[in-house]
Amino acid sequence: MSITILGLGAGDISQISFGAVKELESGKKIYLRTENHPIISQLNIEYESFDSYYNNGENFEDVYKSIAEKIIQFGSEGDIIYAVPGHPRVAESTVTLIEKYAYEKNIKINMIASMSFVDAIYNYLGFDPSEGFRLLDAFSISKKDMDFNSNIIITQVYDRYIASNIKIKLMDYYNDEQKIWLVRSAGIKNQEYKKKVKLCELDRIENEFDHLTSLYIPKTSEKRFQDIFDLIEVTKTLRGKNGCPWDKKQTHQSLTKYLIEESYELIDSIEKDDIEGMIEELGDLLYHIVLHSQIGIEEGFFDFDEVCDNITKKMISRHPHVFDIKWSVNYERDFSWEKNKMEEKGEKKVSEGIRRIPKSLPALIKAEKIQSKAAKVGFDWSDIEDVFSKVKEEYDEFYKEYLEKNHKKTQEEFGDLIFALVNLARFLKIDPEYALNLTNTKFVDRFEYVEDKIIASKKSFDEVDLEIMDSYWNESKNKINKNH
Repeated sequence: MSITILGLGAGDISQISFGAVKELESGKKIYLRTENHPIISQLNIEYESFDSYYNNGENFEDVYKSIAEKIIQFGSEGDIIYAVPGHPRVAESTVTLIEKYAYEKNIKINMIASMSFVDAIYNYLGFDPSEGFRLLDAFSISKKDMDFNSNIIITQVYDRYIASNIKIKLMDYYNDEQKIWLVRSAGIKNQEYKKKVKLCELDRIENEFDHLTSLYIPKTSEKRFQDIFDLIEVTKTLRGKNGCPWDKKQTHQSLTKYLIEESYELIDSIEKDDIEGMIEELGDLLYHIVLHSQIGIEEGFFDFDEVCDNITKKMISRHPHVFDIKWSVNYERDFSWEKNKMEEKGEKKVSEGIRRIPKSLPALIKAEKIQSKAAKVGFDWSDIEDVFSKVKEEYDEFYKEYLEKNHKKTQEEFGDLIFALVNLARFLKIDPEYALNLTNTKFVDRFEYVEDKIIASKKSFDEVDLEIMDSYWNESKNKINKNH
């Protein structure tokens, strides 16, 4: 039992190999992936094709899988030939599947090459593949496949609909005016066609497409957006011999205050719903990550790839409900997250994880995190009324110490009161940090109103008593609230 997989060449009879022709004359049963190939009418062969599968399948992946399974079935019954356009090793998904299934079934595979459509495109357009190129499938193209330092060939551009989808994806990477070649029937005498167009004009009605159409994009020095690799190179330059004095002298420790500052600037942009500001501040944060990674390289400890690798693996391991096990209960999922974190860190106790919460976090945020970690293992109030009672209890203890003029204990009880209020906020699903910032903003707005009223009266704070300022304050509460 064996399956001989052979290529039919790019489209001209001169491009099919002598070995492939001899095999087609061997008398074995012949199956074609598609009979829609220019040389089929010139070959004196009997065959069956799988063209009908394309009409019945929901997508190309299903079609290719069905064809491969059928070929394996036929191959297990006797020696057969499976013929595909071009070269069997170039952009032929069915061949990859057949080889995989054949290995599992212990069926022998023979491979006979012919000229591929890529060879024909090299020749027709006159470029040297040793300059570097990437071969992409129109049905699975993504931004990460793009490489402006390489020539790119995109296959299976069957119609304007596919061309339009490709254009949209390419315009996320290339400039709208990027020149590309539309190539049809490369290597077929008297049928070859090429046309240079702007990317933005690719799917116009005057551009014709068929099953032998590909796109060729020459390598270029221009692209729509700079990417992470460009940022890494810029960072290397800034840290290099002739780089920026400020960037060159930075260490992990010296950058800490700037990292915190950039984080708060991003939060400020988010709260203001400032999209341009968010883009800028996210970029500043990303630069810090790349800069820390560059310092890691120079010190010989880690690089940006290791940072990406670590977080990717961590996200997968901490989400078994997404990547492996399907969880149906939210509590189980939340506890699994904590359990996975403990296993990663080698922690035996929940309190070890609580102690791992960064000391540099703002106190309100840290308090909420401590409480949430304890709550996930059941150490929590069951009724919100108990939380209100706890707040009142802590207030009474705080007031008692205040009356006794014990500053140290008053400070301690004040912290207990704030901690209890954070717990109440957690029960009410209120972000205490956000809530306090709202109050800060509200106070500043009202204070400014009071100040403006005093200035309008041609007086200063020293000339106005508290009663008048209080009346302005109450006035500001009504006016500012109406405006909001």
